[in-house]
Amino acid sequence: MPTSHWAWGPEPEESELREIARLFSEHTGLGDPVAWEPPVPFSPALLPAPRLDVPPLPFCTADPFERAVRTYGQAYRDLIRAYRGDFANAPDLVALPENEDDIERALEWASGHGVAVVPRGGGTSVVGGVESRFDGPSLCLDLRRMNRIVEVDETSQAALVEAGATGPEINAGLPEGLQLRFFPQSYEFSTLGGWIATRAGGHFATLHTHIDDLVESVRAVAPAGAWESRRLPGSGAGPSPDRWLLGSEGALGVITRAWIRVHRRPVHKVSVPVRFTEWVAGVSAVHDLAQSGLHPSNCRLLDAREAALTSGGDGRNPVLIIGFESADHPVDAWMSRALEIVAWHGGVAGEARQDQAWKGAFTRMPYLRNAYPGLGVLAETVETAVTWDRFMALHEAVMAEHEGTTCRLAFVYPDGPAPYYTIVVPAVKGGELEQWDDLKRRLSETVLRMGGTITHHHAVGRDHRPFYDRQRPDPFALALKAAKTALDPAGLLNPGVLI
Repeated sequence: MPTSHWAWGPEPEESELREIARLFSEHTGLGDPVAWEPPVPFSPALLPAPRLDVPPLPFCTADPFERAVRTYGQAYRDLIRAYRGDFANAPDLVALPENEDDIERALEWASGHGVAVVPRGGGTSVVGGVESRFDGPSLCLDLRRMNRIVEVDETSQAALVEAGATGPEINAGLPEGLQLRFFPQSYEFSTLGGWIATRAGGHFATLHTHIDDLVESVRAVAPAGAWESRRLPGSGAGPSPDRWLLGSEGALGVITRAWIRVHRRPVHKVSVPVRFTEWVAGVSAVHDLAQSGLHPSNCRLLDAREAALTSGGDGRNPVLIIGFESADHPVDAWMSRALEIVAWHGGVAGEARQDQAWKGAFTRMPYLRNAYPGLGVLAETVETAVTWDRFMALHEAVMAEHEGTTCRLAFVYPDGPAPYYTIVVPAVKGGELEQWDDLKRRLSETVLRMGGTITHHHAVGRDHRPFYDRQRPDPFALALKAAKTALDPAGLLNPGVLI
């Protein structure tokens, strides 16, 4: 997990942050690198005293640093508070279980003492999903020590993996030639249990877009007992138990392990950047690619400003990155056909690459945010999904909310895209939280009004809850509440998310 008490990843050097801030300011005109504000150094005095005694469980601690680094997720509102030394919502205790027995003991103790339990994986939530933002004492149940690959079925191409394993740990532990083809932007730190609990989006722009598509079976421990779905390639036997846990955000049980589908490592890869003169032309090309049946692994359209910030674009032209990959066969014919389609829309193809270098830049992007608090800029991201017939109206409405908003189409389906918007603006010193909350509210209202979902892959957490309540049908909300009551009668698991 990240080792810094405030930053994404390890503790960055101030010189590194200042240089990133300087380059970012030069490129965007935002922020003042001269008036740099350094982060508040960690001190145990920054945290409120724990309201609980450490229980007689050897895997529990009240160590101040362990509590501090598990206070927040990775939203900008989390980043700025930790940067300024505000850890008011730190969990009172941290539990680091190594097996299910430890989890059951922790839940039994918490139930007996009326303590809320917040399950945690890599802590990369950007929607307040792992913050103890409620009254009363809390225990952070960190599953990162449960990171083993228990079993591999090479015949069926599946693996049984514990919930605390990160993407790199999973792929390093699989037999040679196999790989979990799932690469969210948080791949370096996020965990399998977190992906399942939040219905995370991963590597593929089409077909296998969510972790849902890679899950065979899930096991979880709840106060009412453990439950596990039968491992199957598919089933029509009633509502799926897996579907209750996918997206459950720790409210219905602590996910402990899952059987996941793995794939042979691709040996045939090709990636081509395509430049457009107009955003609308790029959108039309992506629409046709999504409905072509070619199923590219990457179909990422960046508007001109987004391309300049993240992919070396010229700032004038939208860029579409098309990629195909296979472990079985060459993919040149698929790429040739895709380039014919985009050429109809005026797309000009660049040089083909085999290394898919975009992926490294993609996973490095969150590190840039570490420089924002000291530079005096505020950032927020909004992602959604909407049908093609509504997309352009939604897009224009979101872009109109704030000048300088950038957009990329991260995932695409035959019936609609999943646009991802980034807003970076000058921060109001001392009023960043109110500024962020207002921005989040306005953008979320716009997304719902224009027919989009409140989230395509960032989950609900506490920040999206008011909007999720409006999106879901009322009878379903009652059914979800009943399931919560049955599995967690005292309502101890992650209070405030979903219900």
